[in-house]
Amino acid sequence: MLQISQIDEIKGLIRQLIANRTVRSVYFVGCGASRSDLYPACYLLSAKARYLRSSLHTANEFVLATMDAVDESAVVITCSLSGTTPETVKATSVAKARGAVTITLTNDPTSPMTKDADAIVTFEWKGAYSVKEDKTIKALLLAAELLDQTEGYRDLPLMYQAVRQILPVIDKVTADLSEPAGKFAKDYRDMPLLYVTSSGSMQELAWSFAACLMMEMQWIPASTYNVGDFFHGPFEMVDKDVPYLLLMNDGPTRPMDERAKTFLLRFEAKLTVVDARDYHLDEAVPAEVKDFFNPVLLGAILRVYAERLSEEREHPLSQRRYMWKMEY
Repeated sequence: MLQISQIDEIKGLIRQLIANRTVRSVYFVGCGASRSDLYPACYLLSAKARYLRSSLHTANEFVLATMDAVDESAVVITCSLSGTTPETVKATSVAKARGAVTITLTNDPTSPMTKDADAIVTFEWKGAYSVKEDKTIKALLLAAELLDQTEGYRDLPLMYQAVRQILPVIDKVTADLSEPAGKFAKDYRDMPLLYVTSSGSMQELAWSFAACLMMEMQWIPASTYNVGDFFHGPFEMVDKDVPYLLLMNDGPTRPMDERAKTFLLRFEAKLTVVDARDYHLDEAVPAEVKDFFNPVLLGAILRVYAERLSEEREHPLSQRRYMWKMEY
């Protein structure tokens, strides 16, 4: 079993893991936020790989409906903060039993999920908001190295450059969010529900904000969908003062975000926009890889928004009804 904790070790790790193998597919597997945090890596492969297949799965479905292509030609990357999520522990074991290369991302290298892992990649969690993006960043680099070492990826050096440059930007941005995050908290503290939407690499970030930070941690009903589907059903819910959170990309799908914003403003929805361009993402990372770092930057920003909302509502993010309190 191999274990690493630093991003500069990822290249060598992938080299050892796939030596003498023909890798045809990469599966990203987890539950909740740990699953959605893997999405930028999956999105990178979907966007840039010519031959390497990739897909994102919730762990229990991966276990119960395992794809036929999960075999010796597959790499399965599982993720759990604690490493104890039962479904993800099982998914790692299923992948291992079928001959796939298994890589686990976790904060705890001694956790049950690592038992059937060929490699453990540990990530940090406590500390600055930039530290909380360590998981997503390491998943991105695992994907980038797999792509480069199987079929070539010319922008790989730029990915590493972006990682170095984005971290201080996150620290700077999150230190100066008191006004917009405070306004969001005051304006939305009594909202009956929240619609969250985005596109591209931020699709799953929108999902995790709605499902995890709002529904799980604030008990606020929330709904999310890709903004590309906004005009194919969900826009019928738009009305004056209905709460929306729109996450805007600085990337190729931005015109979709802008179209939704125009419509929401037209009908006077209660709209908060968090826009990567407002935080100068284009100055922080090279243009060639900028798209994949939208959720890294905005993920940190949205954590601040959720924290301020929890303080305004006097409802800690750690408060639960059921989780950790009963069998389910």
